[in-house]
Amino acid sequence: MTLLLKQIFNFFRLLNSDTGTNQLASGLALGLVLGFSPFLSLQTFLVLFICFFFRVQLGAAFLSAFFFKFVAFLIDPASDALGRAVLESESLRPLWVSLYNMPLVPLTRFNNSIVMGSGLIGLILAVPFFFIFKKSILKYRQTIVAQYQQSKIWKAWTATTIYKWYTSYEKLYG
Repeated sequence: MTLLLKQIFNFFRLLNSDTGTNQLASGLALGLVLGFSPFLSLQTFLVLFICFFFRVQLGAAFLSAFFFKFVAFLIDPASDALGRAVLESESLRPLWVSLYNMPLVPLTRFNNSIVMGSGLIGLILAVPFFFIFKKSILKYRQTIVAQYQQSKIWKAWTATTIYKWYTSYEKLYG
């Protein structure tokens, strides 16, 4: 429980920091894909590779994956129906047979209807959710953070020596 709370507090710290909105939004969107994919699969390793290769906020990705994993369980019946429709399509059968006969592709477990359906849903939702997350982060920073920084409590806190020590420590040791 404390690990989850720590991740949530770190996420709010990221929201309030100077971290780029694209990094945070892409981390949240890739976390959506991670949440909809099986835990130990080729998709997970591919998404993690993308997170490490590009400048994506990993904390946001992991927190988002944690929450979207619950959403994925809730929509498993819809994922099953979608995956079954795609896998049983006669026009796509030669594609599935050739993919299954390739060396690494079966490790994705694409032949499971829930994995196929949730993977498609995750990939389809990742792009619009990136823009939704980006807009939400910008709105949060423009309204809530700006209002909080104008409050008397924040101004009093920034005037203390503890805060000045903390900011100097943050600059030195990050």
